[in-house]
Amino acid sequence: MISFTLSLIALVLGYLLYGRFVEQVFGPDDRVTPAVAKADGLDYIVLPNWKIFMIQFLNIAGTGPIFGAIMGAKFGPVAYLWIVFGCIFAGAVHDYLSGMLSMRHGGAGLPEMIGHYLGKTTKSVMLVFTVLLLIMVGTVFVYSPAEILHSMGGETIMWVAIIFCYYIIATMLPIDKIIGKVYPLFAFSLLFMAAALMVWLFLHWPTVPELWTNFYNMGAATEPDTWKDAIFPALFITIACGAISGFHGTQSPLMSRCVKSEKTGRPIFYGAMITEGIVALIWATVASWFFYGEPAPGYELIQNATAGFHTSAPAVVNLVCNDWLGVAGAILAMLGVVAAPITSGDTAFRSGRLIVAEWLKLDQRPIPKRLYICVPMFACSIAMLVWQIENPDGFNTIWQYFGWSNQALSVFTLWTLTVYLVRRKKIFWITLIPALFMTTVCSTYFFVSKQMLNLGDAGYPFGMVCLVIAIVWFCLWYRKETNKNNN
Repeated sequence: MISFTLSLIALVLGYLLYGRFVEQVFGPDDRVTPAVAKADGLDYIVLPNWKIFMIQFLNIAGTGPIFGAIMGAKFGPVAYLWIVFGCIFAGAVHDYLSGMLSMRHGGAGLPEMIGHYLGKTTKSVMLVFTVLLLIMVGTVFVYSPAEILHSMGGETIMWVAIIFCYYIIATMLPIDKIIGKVYPLFAFSLLFMAAALMVWLFLHWPTVPELWTNFYNMGAATEPDTWKDAIFPALFITIACGAISGFHGTQSPLMSRCVKSEKTGRPIFYGAMITEGIVALIWATVASWFFYGEPAPGYELIQNATAGFHTSAPAVVNLVCNDWLGVAGAILAMLGVVAAPITSGDTAFRSGRLIVAEWLKLDQRPIPKRLYICVPMFACSIAMLVWQIENPDGFNTIWQYFGWSNQALSVFTLWTLTVYLVRRKKIFWITLIPALFMTTVCSTYFFVSKQMLNLGDAGYPFGMVCLVIAIVWFCLWYRKETNKNNN
């Protein structure tokens, strides 16, 4: 619990100190924001700051900081370091600067910003990549809540149809009609659940592994026959939303179109990511107790926890909340594993609609023009969903590819932000270092993971080669950019 407490303090100090520093580097001012200049009553609408914060938090969170942290906790307390350092120096910087840069470019979506700073070819590739990623997000966040609702009654296909109908309505309507009214309530429930669990942890002070006594891959030590993932790079792919996530770069522009003043950007974008990091930290500690706690692992102390170390993340949420928080916990757990993924899914489709509309320069105020984009997008999602249902391991397969694609998108966002800072003659290492690190993580995972090239240990040198190439590329580009500015 000492590691948890120190990590919690570090996140708060990160927001107060490093967050202020990043804000000063960017330099928000009093210029008119897109929410005012391009107000259309649909996507560009000024909303209260507290509501934007709650929507931003729920958009980027969903179940990510819960499920990812639970799975990442199997590696041991080393997960604390990734959540803290990843959140402060990578994820919050990524979310803040992508949101602010979107505002500076009239509320532009992520592919548009990538194209502006990394070139038209990269833009074309990332346009397809981003839209496919968003469709994938929407698809995986249809099936998982539908399966949970099926356990309560009704057929899975019925719940899938209901969720899809909701997606269509939420994607088509103005952002203040459903998202602006309902999302703050769901965000509050997630925060309340995390706060209740944190109070329980501090009141009971359970014995959980500490960093200085368990700084190794505890999953491999506990289950050597089944737990094959190495800390690097698997941990950095497993815990995404609680540290850094490329999906966030597609969500920040949604809220950048609703912000009245640039000066409120830090609490909204940087603050929402730090809040998500705190949620991930709480669930990592809860899971650490569940899998490794003393005097016995938590699953030995909780009734109906029969799967032990192999208990799924949603099952851990239900078991712990029911055991610790009673009826209220059961309700909150249900909101967490059902409502939260659905809300992430519909904002994913909304982001996809806006990105495609921006590319086609298609005015979204007429309803038929929204349908031109939404119908093909939902058709692709349904086709992917049918394949997922027909294949026994379909959900896990899509989720694994989503995990890598998600972090790969953060790489392109970080390089975009680095180019922006260099060209504005600002301190660029705040994004360069995370960009180099995530480039190494994603390239290494691509070579070593069994879901990708499956080269095993032989793939690690290739990851290092990619790091060297990235450093050399940046140095050559930086010299060229500096010479161009001097001439």
